[in-house]
Amino acid sequence: MSKIILASILTFIVGFNGMSGTVTKSLYIVSGSLLSVDNNLSPYITFNDNPVFTQENPIINLYIGDTLDLWVYNTDLVDHGFVINDVNVSINIAPGDSVFVQQEFASSGVFIYHDSQEYPKYTYLGLAGLIVVKDHSQPCFYWNLKEHNADWNNQLFNGGTVNWSDYDPKYFTINARSNPNINMDTLARITGSIGDTLHLQIANTGQGVHSIHFHGYHGVIKYSSKNPSHIGREKDTFPIYPMETMTIQIIPDKSGEYPVHDHNLAAVTGNNIYPNGMFSTILITP
Repeated sequence: MSKIILASILTFIVGFNGMSGTVTKSLYIVSGSLLSVDNNLSPYITFNDNPVFTQENPIINLYIGDTLDLWVYNTDLVDHGFVINDVNVSINIAPGDSVFVQQEFASSGVFIYHDSQEYPKYTYLGLAGLIVVKDHSQPCFYWNLKEHNADWNNQLFNGGTVNWSDYDPKYFTINARSNPNINMDTLARITGSIGDTLHLQIANTGQGVHSIHFHGYHGVIKYSSKNPSHIGREKDTFPIYPMETMTIQIIPDKSGEYPVHDHNLAAVTGNNIYPNGMFSTILITP
């Protein structure tokens, strides 16, 4: 068991309510199967809270000034990498080994942790999740966007190669779920009341561009890893590029249930069946 400490203090910013602390977390690299909306099974690998496979990667929540103490365990038979985008963390983990990462987060934002080994192979196969650093205690919802091609999953998992320029995914998921199952995910489905301040934390860990479109409400960009100059823009559609992250703030002005989905019609399908893709609804009460 190896121990690697990676620490980075960017600038001193007082954490939420003037306090900061240490968040301790463990992640396990575990192989299993992705269950698609039509009950198709394909090989998949994710980070998990424990050695038992689940197809959604954990969301790590922090406040500004918090330090993350993180153990990452590789239970696989091959090397894997571990990277936190936009943060000085990049390490290799041998089979059966583990590493310790210590990282302070001095600014708010959404950061992708993922496997950099043979990129984009293992990130595509599922090893990618979210770290969300907040400067508030308002309600948050979380979307990890990804597309899948079951044939490619089988080829890559069994040591084959694919031509990434011929990428043609058939399944589209939010937190590893497609419609209608997305609405059963309380972390993903946006709910609240009129006047609430709600935040949608989004990471695109897939290989395609996804354009998230809101019916009923406009949102404001509060964080963008790709285009910081876009912070403050108010609109109803938000293109998100591969490995980009974004925070969208919504303050509902009316009650009702309204769709929110990828504006690309293909991404609202699952194996060519509509609307079994990136489609959910916002539910706002009076």
